[in-house]
Amino acid sequence: MAQLPLVYDPRYQSWDFWSGLMIEAYAAQQLQIGVPEDKWQDFAAGMMAIDVFQNEAIPNPYLFSDWREWVFAIIGAINPREN
Repeated sequence: MAQLPLVYDPRYQSWDFWSGLMIEAYAAQQLQIGVPEDKWQDFAAGMMAIDVFQNEAIPNPYLFSDWREWVFAIIGAINPREN
């Protein structure tokens, strides 16, 4: 069974806290630590290089102006709603 990416819900979380959770979850991939919120798209590009994200329809972070909107788009891509 293929492993689904783990992405934490960004609601009620600061950028520093959320990115820290992702750094911890993907420690083996050595995501960049301490990326400021205004550079979130660069951090997101690093996440997209992780193999479990490459296998999903993860949206390009440079198409979003807000990191939370991008995260919600990821969550929607990996957990599509069934009708």
